[in-house]
Amino acid sequence: MGEEEGDEGDPRSRTGKSGAPEWLTIFQKDLMAGAVMGGVVHTIVAPIERAKLLLQTQESNLAIVAGGRRRFKGMCDCIVRTVREEGLLSLWRGNGSSVLRYYPSVALNFSLKDLYKNMLRSGNCQAGHFISGMPANFVAGAGAGCTALIIIYPLDIAHTRLAADVGNTNARQFRGIYHFLSTILKKDGIKGVYRGLPASIHGMIVHRGLYFGGFDSIKETLSKESQPELALWKRWVAAQAVTTSAGLLSYPLDTVRRRMMMQSGLEQPMYRNTMDCWRKIYRTEGVASFYRGTVSNMFRSTGAAAILVLYDEVKKIMNWSGF
Repeated sequence: MGEEEGDEGDPRSRTGKSGAPEWLTIFQKDLMAGAVMGGVVHTIVAPIERAKLLLQTQESNLAIVAGGRRRFKGMCDCIVRTVREEGLLSLWRGNGSSVLRYYPSVALNFSLKDLYKNMLRSGNCQAGHFISGMPANFVAGAGAGCTALIIIYPLDIAHTRLAADVGNTNARQFRGIYHFLSTILKKDGIKGVYRGLPASIHGMIVHRGLYFGGFDSIKETLSKESQPELALWKRWVAAQAVTTSAGLLSYPLDTVRRRMMMQSGLEQPMYRNTMDCWRKIYRTEGVASFYRGTVSNMFRSTGAAAILVLYDEVKKIMNWSGF
């Protein structure tokens, strides 16, 4: 009897109305909910994202270093100069690759996070689950982030390189996503489009673990049995706090991964590997350089916080409409 009840409680053993396993139905809903909002939110914060990337990579950006361009002093200086020199629409440069990257990235991150969490909490060990509570949230978040990163990494590096490409149309190094990927593949092979992956995985473990794990843990802690649905404003506050904290703690790792991405296609790379990048930035630029663009990232985190909150709302709408 107890064994039958355990099977009924396992989402992997239940089936939905369509006959598909319930965990697969939930996964499909999570995938759609993540895809619905990813591109829209990211397009809104694209100008701040480009300013952040330019500030992070300017010391390893040949168009700035070799071109003798004056360094950007901060977010406002970066945005104003970019508009003046390249036009207003240049603030969205690289947004096409970013949206292409973001739709699968957000969809996979959210759907895999929930899938991994359900799998961890519905294991077959004696306690009834492999990992529960906060550790499950952090492991599921980090695992989802790393899985999605490996799948969409070529689009991620394309977005970074296109956003960091300064100058007018004739002076730019790459004309678009296809031109970047084909150029790097011819020059460096598959290794070129995955340059910086180890540094990216390190950063993803920290950032996605805190971003998803922290938000889900706070939601579960604040929710009471008598009021399982946490108020929207409380979720927003939790999302903003978690997003800002995750961004600050993982920012040096993000800076290193962006610098490593800038090495693809170079005849003489500035950094031999991830550790060499850490060492050279620290010795030649100082600790402050690891946090260059942090203010832009904090403004940009509002969009990431909105995604956390809107994800739950989109899922509710989908459930009400019978998706």
